[in-house]
Amino acid sequence: MQLDHLRVAITGGFGALGLAAVQAALAAGARVAAIDRAPAPSAGIGAASCIGGVDLADPAAAANALDTAAKAMGGLDALVNIAGMFRYESVTDGNADTWDLLYRVNLRTAVAASQAALKHLHAGGRIINIGAASALKAGAGVAAYTASKSGVMRFTESLAEELKERDITVNALLPSILDTPPNRADMPKADFARWVKPEQLADVIVFLLSKQSSAITGALIPVTGRV
Repeated sequence: MQLDHLRVAITGGFGALGLAAVQAALAAGARVAAIDRAPAPSAGIGAASCIGGVDLADPAAAANALDTAAKAMGGLDALVNIAGMFRYESVTDGNADTWDLLYRVNLRTAVAASQAALKHLHAGGRIINIGAASALKAGAGVAAYTASKSGVMRFTESLAEELKERDITVNALLPSILDTPPNRADMPKADFARWVKPEQLADVIVFLLSKQSSAITGALIPVTGRV
């Protein structure tokens, strides 16, 4: 599947899923700007433009980062909102500050980055958000996380309706457990083969960026492997 020099900004671009998405998009022929709160990697990420040290929950910082990305690529065709984090914490013993933190990192970053990207996007543009399959039915210990990811889902649906007349699609992927080193360390007895590899989720991101996905908007797409 080819992306034909599509200009794509990817938030959370230095993390496990972000790196996989950047590499998959580059391999498909896209031009990519990776944006993250972490410092830009000294070795870079292939041909991607790397923009580090960005607090994407700050609208001004998000706007500056998206403007920088668009300038580096000569425009912007798509935004992939991967920036996010996970906390396992019960409601009984948890801290209310965790709810604010996860709202800020998982939902507010997607809102601020999307608002910043909209002045650059045109007909045929794409916005892809990362939700969570667990937000469809939460379990113990993930109330704050799934609440923030439920917000991502509703944000996706509403923005998709808002942008229909501009011919810009907005969709969300709902992964289960990603096969990353931190998740393996946290769940050493799990069957890792059942989890979703970042590269597999990145392949779905590439599809949603492609022309072949033009009829899909407002979708919440589970990508759950065999979990």
